[in-house]
Amino acid sequence: MTDSSAPRMSGTLWLLPVALGDTPWEDFLPPKTRAAACRLTHFVVENAKTARAELKRIGHPVPLRELAIEQLPETPTATEIERLLAPLLSGHDLGLMSEAGCPAVADPGALLVRRTHELGLVVKPLVGPSSLLLALMASGLDGQHFAFHGYLPAREPERGARIAELEKESVRQRQAQIFIETPYRNLALFRSLLLKCGPGTRLCVATDLGLGSEQIRTRPIAEWTAAPLPDLDKRPTVFLLLAN
Repeated sequence: MTDSSAPRMSGTLWLLPVALGDTPWEDFLPPKTRAAACRLTHFVVENAKTARAELKRIGHPVPLRELAIEQLPETPTATEIERLLAPLLSGHDLGLMSEAGCPAVADPGALLVRRTHELGLVVKPLVGPSSLLLALMASGLDGQHFAFHGYLPAREPERGARIAELEKESVRQRQAQIFIETPYRNLALFRSLLLKCGPGTRLCVATDLGLGSEQIRTRPIAEWTAAPLPDLDKRPTVFLLLAN
């Protein structure tokens, strides 16, 4: 589909999902998504080293040294965004890749996508793994009403206060609350959830999604409290709660 407002000979911004871990590409990417990535020679990525490893894994036919791979700054300026999108205006298609999962969803890249729309250029999202959607699908919680909150505060008492707010919001909105943490702080967050949430609140802990070590468990807080601590240390995890 061609956007009639796009300048002639402009390129398309392709949003390229990548693996959630070290798995064969056939396990997480549809063939058409992989084929689209293999056609591109210009990329903007969250992490250049990770992106090169991913392109090698999917069997990109062009030698990596010949690909144009630009790393996305954590907080890009307007000037940097224009520079990163310049290949589109020169007629090149451009691939946006996050470090894991889907770009611009709980990952950097939304500002590039927004500017691409402002320029009247075409944005093409491709199918691939999203840890947030996989966790929500498998949680058994409310898939009709949910909110993603990103990272919670890293320290107490702010973290505990935020958990209490999310639990109240879940009751008020009848809404599943989704959040994540830096993997080495997973256990601290888990312990805080057990302390701050009511015994009937249901908590889903979804770890290593898409990997052979994947574990997904949904239990009331009372059952989590009575059970041994889960193995969450340094393992990517999505947390979801739904309060009564």
